[in-house]
Amino acid sequence: MRNFILFVRRFFNLILFLSLEIVCVILIERTNTLQGNDIISSANAVSGLVYKKRSDVVYYFGLRNMNDSLLNENAMLRRKIEDLKSIDTLKDSVALHKVISNDTNTHIVKYADYTYRSARVINNSINASDNYITINRGSKDGVGKNMAVISGTGIVGRVEHVSAHFASVLSILSAKQKVSAKLRDATIGYIVWDEKQPDQLQMIDVPPQAKVKKGDSVFTTNFSFFPPDILVGTVMRITVLKKNNFQKLYLQPSTNFRRLQYVYVVENKMSEEKKRLEDSTVKK
Repeated sequence: MRNFILFVRRFFNLILFLSLEIVCVILIERTNTLQGNDIISSANAVSGLVYKKRSDVVYYFGLRNMNDSLLNENAMLRRKIEDLKSIDTLKDSVALHKVISNDTNTHIVKYADYTYRSARVINNSINASDNYITINRGSKDGVGKNMAVISGTGIVGRVEHVSAHFASVLSILSAKQKVSAKLRDATIGYIVWDEKQPDQLQMIDVPPQAKVKKGDSVFTTNFSFFPPDILVGTVMRITVLKKNNFQKLYLQPSTNFRRLQYVYVVENKMSEEKKRLEDSTVKK
């Protein structure tokens, strides 16, 4: 109590001044409409600024959860799109997977069943001869070897090694990767990487009759481990090989590997069945 009294005595003039200021503000606000409105407006402006700053802080710390939510939603939408794309309508009496239809002679045959899982990139290389990406998803999350990996803008690579909580992805920026791809007119070639150019891919074995121009888009085919029609890149330059007149296309990758943060791991649940059949055919 003694300390409180000493404090009041020491700052008496300041306390009295602030008290009188508060009283004056209250009286002006209650008795004078114009000044009162100004005071209220100023107070509202200050409060609004404080609330906005608080909201910005909450929004910033919630960005990670928001990103995860959007990635999961995108994965679900991609799955629905692939369900529509990976079917064939056949006029036949036999089908592997039948869906009831109004036309009894028509059956829906699925040749793929894709599941998309979102993941975050936690390590990435772009300047090695074989570049790898580490993601924060592993076998406990349903990720397995040889699954395709894509970004929101295009292809990324293939899962090579898997642990319980992590996976390493062999990037398409690798001499080991060779991906089947096509132009819009369905002309098929192969995507390879020239390790001298980290930001450039090549499409080889493009036949002479294919009409290609700068700016054309290149997509994946269903002959590769990627889902079909995923963007690979755009044509930057075209050269013709003298020995056979085949064209070589230089592509700008649709995925920016220098800024890659989030990816989708794509599982085709029917790929094992397809692989077993193809392996048994080769052995014969």
